[in-house]
Amino acid sequence: MEKQLFTKEKFIKLEAAFRGNFDMPLETTEISGANAAFACSKDCHPDFCKIVLDSPAGFKRCRQDRLRGMKMAFETGQPYITICHAGIVLACVPAMDKDKPLGGIFFGKCLWNKPDEILIDDIDKRLKGIRINRKKLKQAIAKLPIFPGRRIHEAAEFLFVLLYESTGLDPYVVQWRRQRSQQQSEISELIREHKQKTGAGQYPLDAEKRLMDKVKIGDRTGAREVLNMILASIMLKDPGNISVLKARMLELLSVLGRSAVEGGVDINFMLEKNLDYINKVLQIDNQQDLCVWLSNALNDFIDLVYSIQDKKRVSQIKPAIDYIREHFQEQISIDEVAHSAHLSVSRLSHIFKEQTGMTIIDYMTNMRIEYAKELLISTNKNCTEICFEAGYNNQSYFTRTFKEISGMTPRQFREMNRKRE
Repeated sequence: MEKQLFTKEKFIKLEAAFRGNFDMPLETTEISGANAAFACSKDCHPDFCKIVLDSPAGFKRCRQDRLRGMKMAFETGQPYITICHAGIVLACVPAMDKDKPLGGIFFGKCLWNKPDEILIDDIDKRLKGIRINRKKLKQAIAKLPIFPGRRIHEAAEFLFVLLYESTGLDPYVVQWRRQRSQQQSEISELIREHKQKTGAGQYPLDAEKRLMDKVKIGDRTGAREVLNMILASIMLKDPGNISVLKARMLELLSVLGRSAVEGGVDINFMLEKNLDYINKVLQIDNQQDLCVWLSNALNDFIDLVYSIQDKKRVSQIKPAIDYIREHFQEQISIDEVAHSAHLSVSRLSHIFKEQTGMTIIDYMTNMRIEYAKELLISTNKNCTEICFEAGYNNQSYFTRTFKEISGMTPRQFREMNRKRE
């Protein structure tokens, strides 16, 4: 790895921050597969690895593992976690500057679970052809640290962010590839589900209206889910047909532009922006980049709606919105919201619907459900706890409302998103 971009001093700081949160050593590998000695923890090789590396064949296999791990991380733009040739966990975080691969930072070198005879036998088979002391190897296996899979994934995400924040590397391409990989995974899952239900690709005509509604209220999570469902149906009906996908994308841009105008964006500005979007679509020549680009364009539309609505919201309604945002987790009434804005309930309801395109109750409900989604993805709290934390006092009502808005129960939403992690 190039020293001017990743110096020994930067590594020391990065290592200290990482080990302060995850007690694991780091091993920095150059693009050639060789260790960058100045940027490796002193204890980066446990006894198990030292025994394997002492053998020329083992050393060669380890180097091949590093090269393979970096290749996968570069291609996907995200951390790559696998079981190495010797049978232990190995994680690689890609280091890239824009589109230039520089190397990888490896960690893990641990086990998912406590070693048993089955695991030891598996490791022994994996190391066939490598001359090593089997007795010492078995003793070394018992000394390997044990980290559950979730902990390794958390460490990989933490190190990924830490690397790019502390080194000044430009992660643009890496983030693009991560987003593309995640979106394609989501679309593939939707295609699989759609095939099971219908057996054929059918364009969801009602989805465009739901997408417009989501954009108008600034629901990023909901809009992305609907967009991916539309893309999945297009790909299922015309797999591999880039021309059809581009044509559908142009139609979707028109739909998104219309919803942005209905959300308050100036029509002339939107027409000019749509022209730029159309030119961009025509320049992209592969399915994956088209999908992730449209997803980013969706965020742009929502940002535009947000900025325009923020400017248009009169001072009368702003206190009400602020009050809802501060108290949506509590049991509040429309009377209390109206009182905060010094308006009658009927007057506030009229202005609120006029300015936001939705009722006060719908606005509050949307905010509570979005907060519940965040808790379902980012915490291990059970659905009952999340129900009350999101501002509901009846779990059945919460579950029914959640399903009406998101199309699935809270439990199904959590399971689906954790499968994608």
